[in-house]
Formats: sequence, C-alpha cells, structure tokens
Amino acid sequence: MKKIVLMTMAVAGLALAHHSGAGFSTETKEITGTVKEFQFKNPHSWIQVDVAGADGKTVEWSVEWGSPNQLGREGYRPSTFPAGAKVTFRVHPMMNGSAVAGFIAAKMPDGKLIGKWDGD
Repeated sequence: MKKIVLMTMAVAGLALAHHSGAGFSTETKEITGTVKEFQFKNPHSWIQVDVAGADGKTVEWSVEWGSPNQLGREGYRPSTFPAGAKVTFRVHPMMNGSAVAGFIAAKMPDGKLIGKWDGD
C-alpha cells in the first residue's frame, strides 16, 4: 500500500510539473500580427502568429493555449483563430526572450475579446 501511495504522489508531481508556467514571465506583453496557423491539438493548442519586429522583419511567435478539450468546453473551436486574421494578443512571454508566450487574451479584428482582457 505504501508503494502505491508513493507512486501516485510521484505521478501527480510530474503532472503538476508538466503544467508549470515556470518558463513564462509574469510580465504582460502585447503583440499584434497575422495568424499563420491555429494548432488545435493535444496536449496544448498553439497559435502561430507573424509579427513585424522593430527592425521591420517578421518574427513568428508561438503562443501556447489550453488543451482542445478545455477550450472546446469554453466554446472555442479550430476556427476561432483563422489563418490571415490580424489579431492583438496579450501574452506572458518566455523569460529567455524567445518568441514564445503563454496566452492571456486576444482582441479580434471585429473587436471581440477572447480570454481575460483586463485593464481596458
């Protein structure tokens, strides 16, 4: 019995570590760009966004969002972020400065808000 409890705790710890946002900053950053692809796949969905950098060159950002199961229960679908849409995202960028971020919210071209767009 003791072995089973220890194994269960170890697996639970791994699951929590997997879902950690430790690599993301607590800073909130806004990026505006053109959706390249919305990967509505397990275990996490990703939104690929082409963003014009300060130097005018395009930088492809990868924005991590929830699982398709979770997002589907909230009413989101693979069509939520269509390719070609110009969208403004609020994200938590990676601490290492790479063009990867955790999703907070998005403002669609028609003004519709997705997620928790606080402060406006």
